[in-house]
Amino acid sequence: MSGLLGVGHLLLWGCLGLLLGLGHGAVLVSPEDTGHTQITNGDSRILQKRSTDKKMVEVHSLTVDCTVTARFAHTVITSKALNKANSSQEIFFAVELPKTAFITNFSMEIEGREYVGVVKEKEKAKKQYEAAVKAGQTAALVRASGRKMEKFSVSVNIAALSNVTFTLTYEELLQRKRIVTNIYEPQGITQVDVESTFLSNELLPLVEKTVTDTKAHILFSPTLEQQSKCPNCDETIINGDFIVKYDVKREKSLGDLQIVNGYFVHYFAPSDLRRLPLNVVFVIDTSGSMSGRKIVQTREAMVSILGDLHEEDHFSIVLFSYGISHWKPTLQQATNQTVEEAKNFIRSLEASGGTNINDAGLTAVEMLHTARRNEQVPQRSADMIILLTDGMPNSGESNLAKLEKNIQTAIGGNMSLYCLGFGNDVDYPFLDSLSKVNKGFARRIYEDSDAALQLQGFYSEVSSPLLMEVELKYPTNTVDLLTTNHFNHLFSGQEIIVAGHLMDNDVDNFLVEVFGNGYEDFQAQGQASVLDWTVTYPDEMYIFGDFTERLWAYLTIQQLLDKSQTGSTEDKDSSKAKALEMSLQYNFVTPLTSMVVTKPESDDPPLVADKLTEAQRQQEEKMAPSRHYQPAPHYVPHTPTYWVDSDPHFLIELPDREDALCFNINNRPGSIFTLVKDKEAGILVNGQIIGEKAIQPDGQIRTYFNRFGIVHKSFGVKLEVSTRDISVFQDGKTDKLVWSETVVLLGPNLNLVLTKERSLTLTFKDSVKFVILLHKVWAKHPYHRDFLGFYTLDSHLMSPRVHGLLGQFYHGIDYEVSDLRPGEAPDKPDATMFVKGHQLIVTRGWQRDFRTNLKDGEKIPCWFIHNNGTGLLDGEADDYLVSGLFQTF
Repeated sequence: MSGLLGVGHLLLWGCLGLLLGLGHGAVLVSPEDTGHTQITNGDSRILQKRSTDKKMVEVHSLTVDCTVTARFAHTVITSKALNKANSSQEIFFAVELPKTAFITNFSMEIEGREYVGVVKEKEKAKKQYEAAVKAGQTAALVRASGRKMEKFSVSVNIAALSNVTFTLTYEELLQRKRIVTNIYEPQGITQVDVESTFLSNELLPLVEKTVTDTKAHILFSPTLEQQSKCPNCDETIINGDFIVKYDVKREKSLGDLQIVNGYFVHYFAPSDLRRLPLNVVFVIDTSGSMSGRKIVQTREAMVSILGDLHEEDHFSIVLFSYGISHWKPTLQQATNQTVEEAKNFIRSLEASGGTNINDAGLTAVEMLHTARRNEQVPQRSADMIILLTDGMPNSGESNLAKLEKNIQTAIGGNMSLYCLGFGNDVDYPFLDSLSKVNKGFARRIYEDSDAALQLQGFYSEVSSPLLMEVELKYPTNTVDLLTTNHFNHLFSGQEIIVAGHLMDNDVDNFLVEVFGNGYEDFQAQGQASVLDWTVTYPDEMYIFGDFTERLWAYLTIQQLLDKSQTGSTEDKDSSKAKALEMSLQYNFVTPLTSMVVTKPESDDPPLVADKLTEAQRQQEEKMAPSRHYQPAPHYVPHTPTYWVDSDPHFLIELPDREDALCFNINNRPGSIFTLVKDKEAGILVNGQIIGEKAIQPDGQIRTYFNRFGIVHKSFGVKLEVSTRDISVFQDGKTDKLVWSETVVLLGPNLNLVLTKERSLTLTFKDSVKFVILLHKVWAKHPYHRDFLGFYTLDSHLMSPRVHGLLGQFYHGIDYEVSDLRPGEAPDKPDATMFVKGHQLIVTRGWQRDFRTNLKDGEKIPCWFIHNNGTGLLDGEADDYLVSGLFQTF
């Protein structure tokens, strides 16, 4: 068995977590995971449990065949399984693949008959996707899996004693980040290393590695008996990473150029170039939402980054919240003294206030312009801005189009802007566009324990510029269909790749020229040498079809997709149309296409495999309370979220305004409020509050929601949700679920997902979705009790007459805020709000969204309305009191 690979850095490498049987890993073939309870809802029964015996599925083989030719990787994963049971059952196939890869084929062979996925335009596949969702199915086959991977998963019902063969094919261009098993590099191979997280002394000799000057072959094919010797694996399951690293010989000047079957690819990564000095302004968000772990990690990362500056570099630091501040008003040379002063400044960073990206960006631009005008920096040096933010602009210029235009005009093409989006609350498409129009790129920084390392890792990528304005030229009368051949920067460790089509096969006069601005002017030219691949590899073991043409198509589509996000409307539409045409022509699943998979002998609607954009990955992570069950939100625009949580705080998210409103409700313990009431839809949600065990020393009586009553009259469903259990009433029957279980209920009108000790997600057919979070508290805590949070998604599907403490805001609210002024707390300014005919004094603050972080929550900036929401609510808070959990007001 040959094997590929997952994610790596710096060298060409990758890793594959191989899994034969049940569990979590990169490749999974199994019956349904019996660690959870799958419950279906038929027409006559509210809950019907079903399970499968995992021992009744026998995996015959799992093969990962990965071929890399001149950096272009072609991977085929094949698995064969047998249903040994005497009845039919679902067999699952799941694979993790790099997010930079394009799926090109998927097929299932059952009893000699093959079922192949068909690549279609995404808009045409959309109808089939929506039909599956309407039928209550999870129609998306591809979901985000971690930071750099995607998970493709599908299941099929297999008859008793029958076989199934799954085959998935994907392709990607390796850019010094990923690698494989069958390698052919005509440029020459300098090193090949194999590592693994599961190789014991007994398994290590089973790795066969054959390396010649230009070829490498790695084979790992253990028997079941040999697999059982894996010390950290269950039964015969190999579970871990199989890593192959390699690098190639590199020409010092012109680079490496391959010509095959009328297409060429040129790799340019010169060595021994002197680093350009760097002039950099670090622009750091210190708004209130950056408080806590984010600001601590930012301080840690920046102290390390400042220590990596070279003495010939110049730098400064700009901080922004509601206003702008800086470490020094001008760029400073990175001497030992200035670096240490800057570190001390960074160590004192505190987070408070709003997010004024516009003024911060313009300040940084002017610093760099001033340094150039006053000749404070070397003439041959690189100018850049690194912007770190965790939220949306809500102070200063907040119109995204105007903000982007302001900064682009100020930069004028004279420097690069790199945007880092910290956490899930940033508008990543905006940051991506802002960077691309200013010669940079955007990067997501995941809010995790290694966020500081992520920031340092990004800086290491851009901290050593070698060349600027790099241009690769080819004979105009010989080459057409050229990919991008002008690059703003070449950084140390980076490789530039250009591909194109030859108009004829006469390459005797194929002159290549490369120009760039570096510490010294760079210029190289030479004649292309053409390798006869048919002589070198007559058996085509390492050649998969016309790989240079597919590599050219892959590059062209990627670059057209980038162009479709910036520029004029005409240019965007043209780039998008061409990318779609090529995606269909080469059978690539891209953000513009979908692969439609039809299950054999099934009345279920087809399933759809998509290529997730970074924005979709972010949205999936942000919206899903449980990644194991939440469908990816394809084709669904971002809609506002409304919730009540903690003691109790209400929040109304308004994405169209890029803002939020919030208020508290204080009342006596035991009070029951109507949160949502929609007579047309037949939906009612009431919540009861409970007090703490004892009054705290500050004398305040804090209350929390501990019980919800939910009714869908049209569907005849009623639920009572408490901190102890969940009761489901339907058709005169009662089913009780407990928080200590993980349960899935799929029915014609209601899907229910209970995630153990965490969340309950209720999705009503063609209607709203509710998420209830369980907050567990130490049983012996002197004051606090367990409590619940209530979140509403897809509220736009409710009728226009919906009401309640939350429901009245489901279709938006008009308000204006003015006269921003200091408040009682220095980080919480006051303002005047005009809403519903009232003039209110409001305070800028934040509330916490606990869906992605149940312990600490994500801080959401909002305008706080005082006095139990008076002036914002229709009537008074007491008007929403009811006498029973299922009563209306």
